[in-house]
Amino acid sequence: MSADSEILGSALPARPPAGASRAVSGASPDTSEPVATDLGAPTSQGVFGAAPKTTRGGACAPQKRVSGKKLFVWPPSTDALLWRIVRPVGMAALFLTAWGLAVRWSGSDLFPTPGNVARGIVELIQKGLLFKYIVASLFRVSWGFTLAVIIGVPLGLVLGWYSRAFQALNPFIQILRPISPIAWIPLAILWFGVSDAAPIFLIFLASVFPITVSSIAAVQNMQPVYLRAALNFGLSTGELFRQVIFRACLPQIITGIRIALGVAWLVVVAAE
Repeated sequence: MSADSEILGSALPARPPAGASRAVSGASPDTSEPVATDLGAPTSQGVFGAAPKTTRGGACAPQKRVSGKKLFVWPPSTDALLWRIVRPVGMAALFLTAWGLAVRWSGSDLFPTPGNVARGIVELIQKGLLFKYIVASLFRVSWGFTLAVIIGVPLGLVLGWYSRAFQALNPFIQILRPISPIAWIPLAILWFGVSDAAPIFLIFLASVFPITVSSIAAVQNMQPVYLRAALNFGLSTGELFRQVIFRACLPQIITGIRIALGVAWLVVVAAE
């Protein structure tokens, strides 16, 4: 065989083996069963078992794309901004109007009207007393509330984790918790005198119990899967509290802190 014939023979496609023509045409070389020639073609049941929609020519029809509704749009439209301003302002105006009408219809001089309150605020500003009173109240609430958070959160986590400590201290917490902070005013004056320490003590008592109780409940209702994962990683007790327990209980702890902050501002009026 010459070199030209060898080159020409290598360029031609290889001859299929016997029976291959029958396999390509749809029949097996040994049997008459059909052979699948296109594994990538869609089946008649579609992907999830339902028959896909087809056009008149037999091709699959394009599916409609369902776009989800946007829950948060930025920047907000002008109408959205307008309604965000109009609604609270309208409710405030409605409240002030109802307040003034209720005082006038009652005919009582004990309750001030919104106009009287506004004139009193202006008078305090002119005398330079309003800012002084605000700073004093913020000082007392800040100290009392901060002490309550510093003591209440760790105490609640410990009592929620150690059942023996919870059984020992929970009765005292449940006895002292329902007592109104106003009832502690005589003792606060007796112990601390007429100073900032007495209001701070009352605000602390009013705030520490909601924070402690919410922290205890957060630990006791924590998902056990977090603890199992932490034990599998071999965390120590300190790491377990910092990295697992505190983070898992943080949402419920924040809820208790928010409740305690509202109670603190209610108590500061009576404490002062």
